[in-house]
Amino acid sequence: MDVLVIGANGTTGRLTVDLLAKRNKYYARGMVRKEDQFEEIEKLGGLPVKGDLEGDFEQAFDEVDAVIFAAGSGGHTGPDKTKAVDEEGAIKAIDLAVQKGISKFVMLSAIGAGDLTSMDIPEDMEDYYLAKQAADRHLEKSGLNYTIVRPGLLTDNSGTGKIRAAEVLENRNGEITRSDVAKVLVAALEHENLNNRAVEILNDEEDLMTALNRV
Repeated sequence: MDVLVIGANGTTGRLTVDLLAKRNKYYARGMVRKEDQFEEIEKLGGLPVKGDLEGDFEQAFDEVDAVIFAAGSGGHTGPDKTKAVDEEGAIKAIDLAVQKGISKFVMLSAIGAGDLTSMDIPEDMEDYYLAKQAADRHLEKSGLNYTIVRPGLLTDNSGTGKIRAAEVLENRNGEITRSDVAKVLVAALEHENLNNRAVEILNDEEDLMTALNRV
């Protein structure tokens, strides 16, 4: 399966490319904005492809079976940048996936993005959450086979392989490592019980695969 990772130069994106490249069943392609970022993707075992979410990236979808959208402004850029990447860029990627007949689209979103009224969102994160929600809703209506992964607060700690997962978590207090998020993004490619569903995730005590199977 040829898998395109959009946002491959970000921390979660790099971890995702690395995981894919280590598994014989996947051929990892990493979309980055600049050619000087190619070497990093190659070191991870992926094929670098050039594409800019704020410009043209249609060629990155050539010969691709599945897409993992791991790009994001991080919520700390200005509202224009956030909208351009997290909403408009994501929507362009979804529309391209429809045109190209992509078999699976995995979206990295944010915990609570399914219902913003259920979250006490800091004012400086409102644009980010609105953009994520708009992209998620576009994906849900696209007709694509999708999974939306909604992690809580991200950390750079070592992965534990232990999480709690649900379409809507009752307790959203906590955090999750980027390493474990990457594992969920890759697992979503073939977990049929996650098809056309969203899943919220945080680190906890249950084995990652077991937790996903219980969603």
